[in-house]
Amino acid sequence: MSGPVLFVFSSPVDIAVVLVIALLLFGGKKIPELAKGLGEGIKNFKGSVKTEEETKTEKKAEPGKIEDVNTKPRE
Repeated sequence: MSGPVLFVFSSPVDIAVVLVIALLLFGGKKIPELAKGLGEGIKNFKGSVKTEEETKTEKKAEPGKIEDVNTKPRE
């Protein structure tokens, strides 16, 4: 290989090995808690990105009025 080596699961055996190692490291009771925390983190991240996009579109949709303060209003 002539480029950077990327960690890619080339077969289901690779995935199984990683899952077994995770089970040995964290135990059976801890893995659901870790997965729940990871899911909540992803959900919060997506929510904040969505909120940021909404505020950008709101700012673009509602341009402010430009008023000339040097001229007198027409009567």
